[in-house]
Amino acid sequence: MPALNLCASLRPSRLKILFLHPLLVLSLFAATATEPKPIDRRALVTRHNPVVRSLDVDAPLTVGNGNFAFTAGITGLQSFAALYQRTGIPTETLSRWCWVTDENPNHYQLADANKDFTLPDGRVLGFPTKSSSAAGDWLRRNPRNHPLGQLALEWVKPDGTEFVPADVQDPEQTLDLWRGVLTSRFKLGGVPVTVTTACASRTDTIAVTVESPLVVEGKLRVRLAFPRGHDPAVKNTPALDWSKPGSHQTVITGRTDTRIDLLRLVGTTRYYVTLASKERLLFTESAPHEYDLAASGAVLAFALTFSPEPLDHAPFDPVGIRAASAQAWEKFWREGAAVDFTGSTDPRAAQLEARIILSRYLLAVQDAGDVPPQESGLTCSTWYGKHHTEMIWWHTAQFALWGNDALLERNLAWFQAQLPAARALAASRGLKGARWAKMTGPDMRESPGGNPLIVWNQPHLIYLAELLYRNTPKPETLARYRDLVLETADCLATMVHWNEAKQQYDLGPPLWIAQEIYDQGTSSNPSFELAYWRWTLGVAQHWRERLGLPRDAHWDHVIAHLAPIPQKDGKYVALGSNPDTFDNIDSRHDHPTMLAPLGLLPGGPDVDRATMQRTFDAVLQTWDWETKIWGWDYPMIAMTATRLGHPEQAVEILLREGPNNHYLPNGHVPQRSDEAAVRKAKPGVPKREIAVYLPANGAFLSAVALMIAGWDGAPRAHPGLPDDGKWVVRAEGLKPLP
Repeated sequence: MPALNLCASLRPSRLKILFLHPLLVLSLFAATATEPKPIDRRALVTRHNPVVRSLDVDAPLTVGNGNFAFTAGITGLQSFAALYQRTGIPTETLSRWCWVTDENPNHYQLADANKDFTLPDGRVLGFPTKSSSAAGDWLRRNPRNHPLGQLALEWVKPDGTEFVPADVQDPEQTLDLWRGVLTSRFKLGGVPVTVTTACASRTDTIAVTVESPLVVEGKLRVRLAFPRGHDPAVKNTPALDWSKPGSHQTVITGRTDTRIDLLRLVGTTRYYVTLASKERLLFTESAPHEYDLAASGAVLAFALTFSPEPLDHAPFDPVGIRAASAQAWEKFWREGAAVDFTGSTDPRAAQLEARIILSRYLLAVQDAGDVPPQESGLTCSTWYGKHHTEMIWWHTAQFALWGNDALLERNLAWFQAQLPAARALAASRGLKGARWAKMTGPDMRESPGGNPLIVWNQPHLIYLAELLYRNTPKPETLARYRDLVLETADCLATMVHWNEAKQQYDLGPPLWIAQEIYDQGTSSNPSFELAYWRWTLGVAQHWRERLGLPRDAHWDHVIAHLAPIPQKDGKYVALGSNPDTFDNIDSRHDHPTMLAPLGLLPGGPDVDRATMQRTFDAVLQTWDWETKIWGWDYPMIAMTATRLGHPEQAVEILLREGPNNHYLPNGHVPQRSDEAAVRKAKPGVPKREIAVYLPANGAFLSAVALMIAGWDGAPRAHPGLPDDGKWVVRAEGLKPLP
């Protein structure tokens, strides 16, 4: 029919031509027939809904809104939380706005953790690298993120014994990704129970509905409990601390039949908790900081809201909250990009599609808060909740590539607000512009350790702003991110040192390169960082030109005279000052970032493809994959494979099973910091140090975007997938990389 409509619109002379050329007519029909139909977004998303049919400690499921999240076990609440935390993934309630700070009677300041380093120009400068000192330890732990509260199901068993995991019979739990609603069905003592859990899209509210004859009988209720915090002695994946109940306060500040208001006081931190329902609530205190909640009718339905400020009006309707959640999630899935592999015969296509959907959900739930994300998002605490700014690209670049610019913009808004702090940090080190702290809490203060000597966090903001400009190339975008880009570039251009003997700019020392294994006091000219400096300074020059400003002469001088990417024996190596990457097995673990100049970055005149090919081959053949290689390394290597024209290797590496590239049923990727070292010290299967690791998911999505949407000047469509007839790809809205 479309072809007939087209014919009807043509003049008679054109019709005559069509009739005289039947092949042309057939081609019009063929073109119409092969035009791809729009992707059925709902079918695409929901076929990957996680379904859990046992108490799997590796498969708790999360609902959230980007700034706040609630992770639930098999009951739909946080029952058996200690078991999940001890052996799998914790079930917690976290936000990016709730932080606590211990008392500081010694008045520790960052300079108290300083160690002196000598710069290439002879200056001696202190950097706060003493993390094990008393000052360093306090400054690393403070401020730290604070868990908000715990909701657990309580069953009054007929025999009076404790409610244990074995009591949960015939469970079937489904997370509806299209609606953001978790439904948990099971039996207790043969009696059916249904728990429905959802998160409000605009407030930090959990909506819970518990339906069961046991509710009517008064045998099933919910416990609300507040821990002291996390165990501060544990850096990554700490347990909740239920000790010392006298060290914090929970105060009932208001109470009616349908609403209870609580004030939480933990040190100098205060936050507010409101429990609300349409029906009368039976609310009793069972122990300090613990409350039992029961229904007055046939269904226990309530909304629990956490807030840094008192609430005048609290959400109370779980049905309305679920409807709003469904509306927000449908908008997310419809407005963003989509990739559908229906019809593909390569068995990896279904695996790839599932990881895309689950990763996009997890990152939207956990990576768009008031403070940029910690490594573990809003699932559990890592590095005391601090944000590692060198990970911001891996967390959030995918938002711009998958059509969710607003979520990236929310992250960059924090950096814009922290420009004064970044300027002050730059000035304290004799630098221009804005220097970004590496491991930081909400105030952008550095944390002692190797963090102050890591520099590859610095260029990310230019790259991320450029992705947003590519999506919206308007004066408003330039104006919005002008200061962020130009001041970040000013600092880049002054972080290098002029080497008179070689007539070049060197980067470092002191320096802790992305591959965190070399001496900080002597390292200089790392391959990835040099390439990143040159490329982002060039991007910043384009921003000046777009803004109608002249090119910065000093930036151009740095670009032209920056030290070349170091190489040895025809291969790129990690570090110019110690080019032993392929000579020493101990230098072939951690991140193989010498591949990143052609992969994460688009290459350029400073990157030789033949040399990069030899480097890529050497990494695949000789890298120590069993040690400290992280979840974002696999996608990074896949990006290099894609740009080198090796799609089969790109897919294989992206999906390769590895100690830190193992995807769980809920889409998470746990990490152990050094698998080989842990096994050597403790034979057997060690506990994961980091229960979940969002940079792996974000890097995965960015790699997929490169593999499918390509880059500027890519040689063919879908350059990262094999062109062997086994892949059927429909992609909508996916953005290419530079």
